[in-house]
Amino acid sequence: MKRHQLILQQLQEHKHVEVPALCEVLNVSAVTIRKDLKLLEEKGLLFRTHGGAALESPYIKDRPVNEKELLNVTEKTAIVSAAARLIEAQESVIIASGTTMLALARALPAQLPLTVITSALNVGMELLRHPEIEVLQLGGYLRHSSSSVTGPYAEQVLADTSCSKLFLGIDGIDLDFGLTTTNMGEARLNQQMIRAAQETIVLADSSKFGRRGFGRICGLDQVHRIITDAGISHHDAKRLEEQGILLTVV
Repeated sequence: MKRHQLILQQLQEHKHVEVPALCEVLNVSAVTIRKDLKLLEEKGLLFRTHGGAALESPYIKDRPVNEKELLNVTEKTAIVSAAARLIEAQESVIIASGTTMLALARALPAQLPLTVITSALNVGMELLRHPEIEVLQLGGYLRHSSSSVTGPYAEQVLADTSCSKLFLGIDGIDLDFGLTTTNMGEARLNQQMIRAAQETIVLADSSKFGRRGFGRICGLDQVHRIITDAGISHHDAKRLEEQGILLTVV
């Protein structure tokens, strides 16, 4: 069917599509589009998501940090370069966990006077090379897959702090469901980080859009800025900007 071919073509171009956008392109009802998506999923040609469809499964499995570090390297490098330019001397910031956060730590100028709170052991070790940066390393239960800690000890320290910015890496961004990660303990810690920061800045390459992890961190209403790459779809970019989120595309 020609309509099915056009749906798959849209998916090839954007990797993730939503029902309203398909209705507009194909000039048919939402009921028709949902039936088409169901048939295409049964044939193994796509995965249905909340409100649309994706080429890859929207549900993310946890992977070791050394595997994640090899993914989307070019995009991450550009993203963290833009993020590093937002940090000013004498600030107190939170750098969460993940391979993009490690890349951000590596991108910070060596002589920048700064206080950094982090849950990631690899971020803390990286910043030891910077004599001007004071590091508050959170403690707790160590996650082997992410080289980071979770738990009540880390949450309590964050409850007693206030920082200007949080730099947050995530596993998935669903425009309706919000930010997610694969681990519920990490999601809880990220929630406390958001409470401790005046501004939440999400660093996420475009492959994270339209995907969900097990643990919900927050809705997009708690996000101030997202830095991503040019692979983000026009539809997703427009929706983020309509919600008042500052979007930086590198």
